[in-house]
Amino acid sequence: MSLTPLKFMLPTFTTTTTRIPPSLSVLPPHICTSTNRVLLSHCKKVNFSAGLYSKKLFYRQPIISVKSQLKCSSPLISSDDHWGLWSVLLATGAFGIWSEKTKFGSVISAALVSILVGLAASNLRILPYEAPAYSIVMEYLLPLTIPLLLFRANMRQLIQSTGKLLLAFLIGSVATVIGTFVAFSIVPMRSLGADGWKIAAALMGSYIGGAVNYIAVSEALGVSPSIVAAGVAADNLIYLEECSRLKATDKLPVLPTVTGIAVSFAICKLSSFFATSFGLQGGVLPIATAVVVALATALPQVFTYLAPSGDAISLILMQVFFAVIGASGSVWNVINTAPSIFLFALIQVTVHLAVILGLGKLFQIELKLLLLASNANVGGPTTACGMATAKGWDSLIVPGILAGIFGISIATFLAIGFAVTVLKYM
Repeated sequence: MSLTPLKFMLPTFTTTTTRIPPSLSVLPPHICTSTNRVLLSHCKKVNFSAGLYSKKLFYRQPIISVKSQLKCSSPLISSDDHWGLWSVLLATGAFGIWSEKTKFGSVISAALVSILVGLAASNLRILPYEAPAYSIVMEYLLPLTIPLLLFRANMRQLIQSTGKLLLAFLIGSVATVIGTFVAFSIVPMRSLGADGWKIAAALMGSYIGGAVNYIAVSEALGVSPSIVAAGVAADNLIYLEECSRLKATDKLPVLPTVTGIAVSFAICKLSSFFATSFGLQGGVLPIATAVVVALATALPQVFTYLAPSGDAISLILMQVFFAVIGASGSVWNVINTAPSIFLFALIQVTVHLAVILGLGKLFQIELKLLLLASNANVGGPTTACGMATAKGWDSLIVPGILAGIFGISIATFLAIGFAVTVLKYM
């Protein structure tokens, strides 16, 4: 009875000291991969449980030498090379920030540059796909970023300073929610599995607040890194996202910087305690957002003093996070999933714009306020500031920034709430 060959072949033999039956096309038992030798036991019964065959094989010579054809897939920088990994991650983040000074980088944003560099490095096997350093970024540095970004989130000042722009911004937020519902009804992204409704919620958070909300929602809902990277790529095709381009000074005073970092650590510790006590999985980032907004509103002078340092440190940490997202992803997954996410985001933003203009006209709000509010929704506080400056709307520069900060303060809660109550069941 002939034996059906398996689909993979024996490695090439360099020195043959015994004859292997030609019908055998599987590796014999007892392989020692470290020495590249195959140890064959005398009178050893080889039983293939897959149901292909079962036969007794007898060999008189105990050892044959085998030339391995397995390719080494280890990355250039191993997962336990902590110095090497942190050097590359920080260098990638620095390169992303520097790239915005170039024409290409200014178009696609520092965030996408850092993701693409990290993605290329891991897929070219320079960096590993998984490493303890990545876990540190996700578990500690990412939560640390949230309070640093929101030191300016004084709700009392925002309500007093924005005037009718705040109403326009709230209408824009409602328009984003409606856009998300319509887009997900048309493009449910079922090919992404459970990540479909999660990335829809993350983009909703981005188009109410900014990039930090996209990250916070993705982390809270557990979106896979490749989908997160594809979402950032699609988002940058829809809108030239500049939320990560924070206005940081070149020289930072030491005391506010170290104080800001210490305060952010304390807020994260408190948030982690509450999340653990109440069993809120993924709740650290939303709780940290709520805590820092409350503190910035209650102690505006203190947090305004810390804000410039917070902007600079959070910018660096965000770029390291984007580098990790890229390094953890698969380039083929990004290529395969980005088109459907792009189509979803295109419909989402189109509906947002139509709704905010329609409702704004109904409420008799000036067109420039509606456009600035939409810019603050989709682009964030810095793009709203840029638009107001470019258009010569000097009186709207500060209100535009405050409206964008308000969006960052509320977007994570709105997106997660809408995701678990509506999107998840669509």
